[in-house]
Amino acid sequence: MKIGSLDPKNAVAPMQNDRKSAGADKAGSPASTAEPSATVQISSAASLISSADSDGTFDAEKVQRMAQAIREGKFEVDADKIADKLIANTQELLRKYSS
Repeated sequence: MKIGSLDPKNAVAPMQNDRKSAGADKAGSPASTAEPSATVQISSAASLISSADSDGTFDAEKVQRMAQAIREGKFEVDADKIADKLIANTQELLRKYSS
């Protein structure tokens, strides 16, 4: 069953046309105001959790080492260690925010 053209030259991403028409007025210039499509509110508990232990930095060298290990097929996941840390973090958060 053929669903559509397999030729990449004929393929058009559906969002490309939507962005062009939605972001411009009839004259072709960008729209001056945009209507929000959704409203998101973060609870105070979620805000506390997200900012509790993070200073917003990461170890770029560690990321590179991990990426290299993944590329080489040498990256190993210790599921028991991950599970233990998830449980410990959850217990800590429950103690911290349940009182």
